[in-house]
Amino acid sequence: MSKSIQRCCGYCAIVGRPNVGKSTLLNRLIGQKLAITSHKPQTTRHSILGVKNLDNGQVIYVDTPGIHQRTDHAMNRYLNRTARSALADVDLLLFIVEALCWTEEDKAVLELIEKLNTPVILVVNKIDTIKKKELLLPFLAKIFQLYDFQEVIPASALKGDNIPTLENRVLSFLPAGDNYFPEDQLTDRPERFFAAEFVREQLTRRYAKEIPYSLTVEIEKFVEESELYRISALIWVERPGQKNIIIGNKGEALKAVGTQARLEMEKLFGKKVFLQLWVKIKKSWSSDKAALSRLGYND
Repeated sequence: MSKSIQRCCGYCAIVGRPNVGKSTLLNRLIGQKLAITSHKPQTTRHSILGVKNLDNGQVIYVDTPGIHQRTDHAMNRYLNRTARSALADVDLLLFIVEALCWTEEDKAVLELIEKLNTPVILVVNKIDTIKKKELLLPFLAKIFQLYDFQEVIPASALKGDNIPTLENRVLSFLPAGDNYFPEDQLTDRPERFFAAEFVREQLTRRYAKEIPYSLTVEIEKFVEESELYRISALIWVERPGQKNIIIGNKGEALKAVGTQARLEMEKLFGKKVFLQLWVKIKKSWSSDKAALSRLGYND
């Protein structure tokens, strides 16, 4: 008689400085887009759970905002608190760094990890961008000496390189147990949350400089009908000039944002979406703790 395979289940937090590919890795591991991504740091503002069901277990991945050293702004402090709190009581940490790039912010994240009694796998991401592959091995060896990592895995979240290996190793560190979530549940976040995030993603990707950090999106109406969702969203900015840029000439820029965001929503929701967008001004909302709380940035 064959032995039954022991099932494992647990939480695995993805941690690192901004812009190392944490959200891209979450999406790759889950096999579906949950976390928004862009080339700009601090795109992720909330922790997001992604549930991955495997033949012999369930992994609950926790994507976190990038941990950074700036603390002079209410939003920056919120992001750091969110990331730090997500590391509590998880079974495993994936510490993500960029290949051939070690910074003071990476060092600060490692110092935080050192205070925790949690196993850590070091994931060296973006190996697909390295042209001189012979430089990678010395970098791996050097960084592996910085801490008692369980192991180091070079990978590409974007291309999928070594992701199956990483997934298998993650499961091996989780405790035995039954699933925490039903097999058909993908995340703990409601669809309303993702509607706001997909709008913000398009805005973050399209605009440079300070605009992505001076805007947020609030869902004003989310109505589910038999064959479609009717969604109304407010885009909050801090200055009139930002509002004009986002709306664009004759509203064309805002229309383009709405079209692409709607398509992303339809992929995730599996239904048609009717989306309306408005832009409003709330001066200095991102540095106002009360305004942050009202707009959903709660500890």
